[in-house]
Amino acid sequence: MPRPSAARFCLGTFTVVATTVALLAVSGASGVLEVAVLVGFAVALGTLVTVLPPSASGHAAGSVKGKGSSGSAERSPAPAGHGYARQR
Repeated sequence: MPRPSAARFCLGTFTVVATTVALLAVSGASGVLEVAVLVGFAVALGTLVTVLPPSASGHAAGSVKGKGSSGSAERSPAPAGHGYARQR
């Protein structure tokens, strides 16, 4: 299993902090046990975010391009206003 990068650790840490703050604000928990359960849930969620691989949304775009006809038919025309580069 590959080691998580520094960016994944930062994302996991941010997830723990943001989830903890949001859960404590929404739930209004005041007891030690209630707060400990919410913090434990946030730590578990942050661990999952850090360890699990990112979604395959970037790979899905490449697989769609391979299906069907040639790629030139799927390309959209250049947006208006980019023709100025060809002018002298």
